[in-house]
Amino acid sequence: MADDGTGYAGLMRDFRWNLPARYNIGIDVCDKWAAREPDRLAVLRRLPGGGTERFTFGALREASDRLALALRRLGVGKGDRVAVLLPQSPTVVTAHVAAAKLGAVSLPLAVMFGPDALAFRLRDSGAKALLLDEGGLAKLDAIEGGLPDLETVISVDGQRGAVLGLDRLLVQAWGDFAPVASGPDDPALMIYTSGTTGQPKGAVHGHRVVPGHVPGLRFAHPDLGLAGDLIWTPADWAWAGGLLNVLLPSLSLGVPVVAGLHAKFAADDALALLSDLGVRNAFLPPTALRMLQAAHRPGEVYRTALRSIMSAGETLGPGTFAWAEQAFGFPVNELYGQTECNLVLGSCFQAGVSRPGAIGKAVPGHRVGIADDEGGECPPGEIGEIIVEAPDPVMFLGYWNNRQASEAKYRGGWLLTGDKAWRDEDGYIHFVGRVDDIITSAGYRIGPGEIEDCLMRHPAVAAAAAVGAADSLRTEIVKAFVVLKPGFAASEDLTADIQAFVRARLSAHEYPRAVAYVDALPLTASGKIIRQALRERD
Repeated sequence: MADDGTGYAGLMRDFRWNLPARYNIGIDVCDKWAAREPDRLAVLRRLPGGGTERFTFGALREASDRLALALRRLGVGKGDRVAVLLPQSPTVVTAHVAAAKLGAVSLPLAVMFGPDALAFRLRDSGAKALLLDEGGLAKLDAIEGGLPDLETVISVDGQRGAVLGLDRLLVQAWGDFAPVASGPDDPALMIYTSGTTGQPKGAVHGHRVVPGHVPGLRFAHPDLGLAGDLIWTPADWAWAGGLLNVLLPSLSLGVPVVAGLHAKFAADDALALLSDLGVRNAFLPPTALRMLQAAHRPGEVYRTALRSIMSAGETLGPGTFAWAEQAFGFPVNELYGQTECNLVLGSCFQAGVSRPGAIGKAVPGHRVGIADDEGGECPPGEIGEIIVEAPDPVMFLGYWNNRQASEAKYRGGWLLTGDKAWRDEDGYIHFVGRVDDIITSAGYRIGPGEIEDCLMRHPAVAAAAAVGAADSLRTEIVKAFVVLKPGFAASEDLTADIQAFVRARLSAHEYPRAVAYVDALPLTASGKIIRQALRERD
């Protein structure tokens, strides 16, 4: 796109934040649309067997008002934490909207969490209420030691002893409800970090986090909001990627969101959903794209209504980037952020910002730098830490009950991401990896992303991760953990072939000197590889 004011430079020059003095997520993503167009589609739920269920903004307003009334009568008030342990569904939206309009802080929890993970988050947050389903109840029953702050448990599957049934609560909750008069900086969400090392921390966000995400969403999907648009992600809505990359900012723009079936991601199911529902915009994390890539037939072009794809969470890599462009017919817009400060870097091929192997550039509205250990700006080509200038509407308010960690996240007016990257001569930022993911081998500093991308191109590899393994000669060597495709078996010959494949395509210092075969890779709730767990294996 020519830089005539509609390209990247024009977007950066013309952007202005305009946050109102009074702002509430619940009003923005629900009530304003319900007042204008109550029959406007908000959530399209995919049902077993292929059918769908429509949930309008008018229905969302009624359900969220009644839930807010019910929670208030149960003693939940401003600042109290309301946990949501449910798969993608209209009820998830109802719960977050009700909590926001009540002035409470909603706490999304991933359905993949086991009892220990849930117990830590519920105890650490001091959650007062919890919405869940039968699967969540089974996990709650397995938690030992009790949850002293948890006063109310509400099940979507009906009454059971002390557990309240959601439908019965809503039937009994009638009356007028007026949302609290909140401001942009009032706490609204608490999202726990992925916890790749140490215990997760609760990142508290203000109501402004939703309008803060809109520029990144529009950068990834420039034409989002056209009549008939429909957006979907397989990412759990408990993850910042599902909740804030898609669900809440899309609804704030009046764009309906697909609630897919909760099941393990499968390439055929995902393609069927995209095709059957006519999804036009999607957020597909790198893990999902690589699974599609592994199942792809050479030369096949997917026939979908998709107009744009966002990917974030990990580096996509040039190999998967090139494959996706061929398979879908347009480049993927890769974006970057983290739970504490999301969607601040990205690509937008429609605005002329797209380069294989690079995240992209600063999203309009954000100022991002690459800093050395002393805080100075790194010259092009030098690896440093990604930093984001504060204040920023998308930035978290702090970690829950952890002032020391909150203060350590900032230096000299900038937020420290802990992620390593370098900037090329054209201003594109190339992601290297987490500080603790960097592999130091024979003096080389090696990021895992490029190696994993290369491994994925081997015909036998379905999934792969690269970590550093201790070595007396080189400090560390590259060790690959590989999941094989059906029809392939681990052997010394296959290991040698994989090693030669990477060595030939990358370099002698980057190929995996050790290869371990595993049935599956350990993943966080957001689909990121837990490399620390792999490093701890023998």
